[in-house]
Amino acid sequence: MKKYMISILAVVLTLVTLAWPIPVLASPASDACEGIKLAGGTCDSGGADGDVKKLVQVIVNTLSIIVGAASVIMIIVGGFRYVISGGDSNGVSGAKNTIMYAIIGLVVVIFAQVIVAFVYSNATTSGGGSGGAEKTSTPKEDASNTQKKNWVV
Repeated sequence: MKKYMISILAVVLTLVTLAWPIPVLASPASDACEGIKLAGGTCDSGGADGDVKKLVQVIVNTLSIIVGAASVIMIIVGGFRYVISGGDSNGVSGAKNTIMYAIIGLVVVIFAQVIVAFVYSNATTSGGGSGGAEKTSTPKEDASNTQKKNWVV
């Protein structure tokens, strides 16, 4: 029975590997911009920040897909182990652990996506220091603030 499960797992992993879409890091937008520039037009491709953001997104998304697929496969394997255990307490606990750790893996992948998006957006929007420019008041606002302070007793 163990050989049967290993052969099924090997076939599934082979099919997933062969059918997996490979991300291409080529940038058709930059090629299009080059053509527009040759024709005498202008094109804004987003600059180096856009390229870094795309690269980070491709890497995170690819790793998330791989880990997510592995987690789903392990949930299926855990389900098979649970059904095959036949009531054996060691087999049932092993199957439950497999399913639990696979679900934990999925949760980690989801949080990794959120954390990377949060860190990247904060790293690219803040310029350091206090996090933004301080507001300066105009003389008219200063006069109104002074008047408001005078009324407070």
